[in-house]
Amino acid sequence: MKPIDRPTLCIGILTMNEERRIAQCIQSAKFADQIVVVDSGSTDRTRDIAQEMGAEIHRYDDWQGFAVQRTRLLQHVKADYIFFLDADEVIGDALADEIRAAVASGRDAIWEVLWNQVAYGRPLTLMKSTAGVQRLFKTASVEKFEGVVHEGAVMRNGTRPVLKFRERLLHYSRETVHGSLLKLAQYVQHGAAKRAQVGKTGGVLRGFASALAIFLKLYVFRRGFLCGAEGFLFCFFIALECFFRYAALKYDFKQPGVALSKR
Repeated sequence: MKPIDRPTLCIGILTMNEERRIAQCIQSAKFADQIVVVDSGSTDRTRDIAQEMGAEIHRYDDWQGFAVQRTRLLQHVKADYIFFLDADEVIGDALADEIRAAVASGRDAIWEVLWNQVAYGRPLTLMKSTAGVQRLFKTASVEKFEGVVHEGAVMRNGTRPVLKFRERLLHYSRETVHGSLLKLAQYVQHGAAKRAQVGKTGGVLRGFASALAIFLKLYVFRRGFLCGAEGFLFCFFIALECFFRYAALKYDFKQPGVALSKR
């Protein structure tokens, strides 16, 4: 990167067989000064497409979890700020303006963004968004990432104020029923592993209670019912994830060291 007389921004993306979405994702990140893709051993055209789009590519096939991959990405960042973007996400123009303004401020803070979920071809705009995800940091302030799934940043020299973007981040989380089933298996495994590490116990009844609670929360209280059949499917798959997470915790994690799959 050439020296620039303003705070600079890197957008970092983790990938694994994302050829269907990676071009749209990178295109939405073009306003950044640097785009870094850390690939986990894709067997499709993900890396080729990313390179054609002008991204900087680094490959780490020895998968050790999402937190390790994000920490590895940090070492390739040459900009003052890092925004983490998933390959199934798209930054809209209004959010890009907010991100630019945050970087220009020079503040040492953490910025959260809410998702606008896109499920089965329909944006679930009428559904209230869940809690924000932390995505923008001052690069020098982040030491590493920790966590099995929904990994979090470990900050240097104490905590930072947490600010929120107004605009949402488009998240193409569930495009097909088949893809949702594959994601269900992955997130069940990671969620169960996370709970096994802290000594929690599972079971069918506990899973059913968790599934029922999250379905009512999303479908009723967060207004998923306003989003038609797509809203129902979205909420139902998340409830299934909660159920099987506790079932897997009892029946699949009897012994430590169960391997984690890639995202």
